[in-house]
Amino acid sequence: MASTRRRLTVTLGLVWLGVAAVGWPAPAAGGADGEALRVMTFNIRYDNPNDGEDGWLNRRAKVASMIRFHGADVVGLQEALRNQIADLEAALPHLGWFGTGRSAERDGEHCAVLYRRDRLEVLAESTFWLSETPEVAGSRGWDAALPRIVTWGKLRDRRTGAVLHLFNTHFDHVGEAARRESARLLLRKVAEIAGADGPAVLTGDFNTTPESEPYRILTTGDGTRGALVDALHASSCPHHGPTSSWNAFKAIEPGRRIDFILVRPPVGVRQHGILSDTFDGRFPSDHLPALAEVTIGGPGRDPLCVATPR
Repeated sequence: MASTRRRLTVTLGLVWLGVAAVGWPAPAAGGADGEALRVMTFNIRYDNPNDGEDGWLNRRAKVASMIRFHGADVVGLQEALRNQIADLEAALPHLGWFGTGRSAERDGEHCAVLYRRDRLEVLAESTFWLSETPEVAGSRGWDAALPRIVTWGKLRDRRTGAVLHLFNTHFDHVGEAARRESARLLLRKVAEIAGADGPAVLTGDFNTTPESEPYRILTTGDGTRGALVDALHASSCPHHGPTSSWNAFKAIEPGRRIDFILVRPPVGVRQHGILSDTFDGRFPSDHLPALAEVTIGGPGRDPLCVATPR
């Protein structure tokens, strides 16, 4: 029996050495299991003292839990006030953040970007305003009711060395011309900041649906080469969850997908979902977060999915 065990041990050892000598297939950059980035967009609803039971103090742990449990590597927040960001910092110490407020004094609502410090390095970051004078802090564009901003970061993946530009925004809720012209300005800025062909991801609450003119501009390039792709449609796996992202703290309203993750090749999308988690029947925000698992420069296909949804 001892002799049999020795022969078995030697045989298994030789098999292992043979595997090691041949080697497993090398993962494509940014495309192997564990190398994809999990990108979230999340309008967390500003800290409104009139929200009663849905006030921020009752929701902040739920918002943090959504980000933590779903393993987001980078999160584009909308409607985040400075005290809310501080609360998320305390609850999620593995995350750093950057961004600025939208007012002339650079306070008020932020389009802050959270990121995992152990995964991503911030090489550059800034904010511009969605207006005819995008470098003027607090400027309000076209027929917008409020100043609106885009916060962007140039991020390096510490695992793969790949570099990605992440843009995060919140379009105006009133001005139709402002949403349309914001889309055009955003396309120009993505090309200017990320280059003509650099990998880029756009997250945001666009206050408009896929049937709208701003969505058409962003996803066709408006006659330029800069078209972005809706991650829901680019995903190699079927979309997960509802197809609407607005709930008003009551119920998910059909036909109200207004929160998007858009990508520009060579960014690929493995999975996309809208997350409808509730906590004892209550939503963590009046918007549902969207999540996409993206790859940079590698295959976007998820090995668990055999067909691209149509």
